Amino acid sequence: MKGSEVIAGYLAQQEVPYVFGICGHGNVGMLDALYDVRDKVKLVSPRHEQCAGHMADAYFRVRHQPVATLTSTGPGSANMVMSLATALADSSAFLAITSNVPTSQMNRAPFQELYKHNQADFPQVMRPVVKRAFQPTRVDMLPLALRQAFDTMVTGRPGPVNLDVPYNVYQEEAEVALPAASHTLGAHRPAASADDMAKVVAMLRDARRPVFFVGHGLALSEAGPELTAVSQKLGIPVITSPNGMGCVPADDVLTLGFIGRNGAYPANQAGRHADLVITVGTRFDDRSSSSWHPGYSWNFPKTKLVHVDIDPQELGRNYPPALGIIADCKTFCAQLLAAVNEQGLRAGEYGAWREQVAAWQKEWDAFVRPNFSAVTTPIRPEYVVQSLQDVLPDDVILSLDSGVHHNWFMQFWKPKRPQSMLNSWGYSSMGFGVCGILGAQLAAPDRPCVAVVGDGGFTMTPYVVCTAVEYNLPCVWIVWNNFAWAAIRDIQYGMFGGRELGTAFYKGEQGPGGERYNPDFAAWARAAGADGITVTKSEDLRGAVAQAVAKRRPCVIDVHIDGEVRPPSTGTWQLPPTPHKEPLFGKPWVA
Repeated sequence: MKGSEVIAGYLAQQEVPYVFGICGHGNVGMLDALYDVRDKVKLVSPRHEQCAGHMADAYFRVRHQPVATLTSTGPGSANMVMSLATALADSSAFLAITSNVPTSQMNRAPFQELYKHNQADFPQVMRPVVKRAFQPTRVDMLPLALRQAFDTMVTGRPGPVNLDVPYNVYQEEAEVALPAASHTLGAHRPAASADDMAKVVAMLRDARRPVFFVGHGLALSEAGPELTAVSQKLGIPVITSPNGMGCVPADDVLTLGFIGRNGAYPANQAGRHADLVITVGTRFDDRSSSSWHPGYSWNFPKTKLVHVDIDPQELGRNYPPALGIIADCKTFCAQLLAAVNEQGLRAGEYGAWREQVAAWQKEWDAFVRPNFSAVTTPIRPEYVVQSLQDVLPDDVILSLDSGVHHNWFMQFWKPKRPQSMLNSWGYSSMGFGVCGILGAQLAAPDRPCVAVVGDGGFTMTPYVVCTAVEYNLPCVWIVWNNFAWAAIRDIQYGMFGGRELGTAFYKGEQGPGGERYNPDFAAWARAAGADGITVTKSEDLRGAVAQAVAKRRPCVIDVHIDGEVRPPSTGTWQLPPTPHKEPLFGKPWVA
């Protein structure tokens, strides 16, 4: 077989339904092999390589099945770095097939070779943003590399893998056979020891104010039902990271939402006052810990911490756990449920704690709810969140880009299902939400897929509309149009006394106070063959969104939003050495 036939055959054997890729002189040999398996593996070609990576990332987040990307030598593969970094930071897996110069030309500086430190050195570019980089330089090296690449992607903490293929390896032949099938996600589920489970139960018995903190690891192991069962049996509140949202019932009184600067007030209060935190499948990054300032979101080590994660590197990274457990989240939650049943723990033990949490929830609702129905021009952010919550069906997949709009949805959105709120959390890449919705739609063709994206992020990646029209993908983009890089402008305002430069969109050299500028996003969509709607009045928003979803056509809705309304902070966040801000609502409390 040719090397390209080995790769294409293995993709088909692994039941990889899609390759998201863009042609180039370095991968035409691979394209020819994909032609022969096009009934099993479909090539989808977006207009930019970064988009291909975000599509593959989002596909995995929805289906938990890795797909592949294909890029050519040089710049095309370099465009993948950002989307690979995004996937790695959020534990999302796909196979990035990159192309390289022929082995006979290595170290001779042919077209698009990186050779400064080592011949055909592109895998060194990829190493920081993938779990592993492979560079098979002969056809007979491909079977092992492919099997190891697929195993690496889904074993332990998932992540992307790079397969860098010299051009001649696509075309040369060797007597090889396809390797055995690789693992799938969840094939390996390490468990906690009996001693550790006994310690967890003892800590629960001693606690009076316990909480769970859950994240993407819970979603990846599909452990929501088991965690929900434990939470409801014992009456323990649950705090979620953005990538853990939807794993537990959003409307349950025990579900407190996100924590940190732009978290919900009850979540921060519960984190501050808890005497035991059981963290399952998430980490304590700066945004979910109020930059690790004691009393703003957490109170470790005075609060006892049980940290459960499949990745041992995360245990104790930022907070020393009283008990660290390396385990699969689904396995651990099932073990915990069995242990709780066996030991006879009951919900009555934490009744006073639940009453306190309910009182915090009542305070928060009284503060924020009036603005959710406020009819204004331009439209208030809270009104947008509530309108989408009312109009979008329960099975919607929401893809969020990086920007101030994401803060509002972290704080108030209530996803009804797991794997239905897609965020670029760890790397916060602009373009993920705009492009990822295409991959989500291919992963779930019968579900409505809606991206809420900033005007800045959409302008970076507007070619997505072309791809949606080309492949008949009925995605809807809601452009959060506040005429600014508003998240960064707000940081400028907060840190530098209102001085602003380079963060708002104005015509010419007018600057603040001048005429604001953005393209006509709706006209842009229509020019690409999609539907385009502009919404400037609150009362028009629900109808526009409902109509766009019902028509099942690509659509861009340009929503003019009040950029002077900012999410109410309930924790803090710091960019040292500038001082951190105090919460707008709530006060820090140190145990």
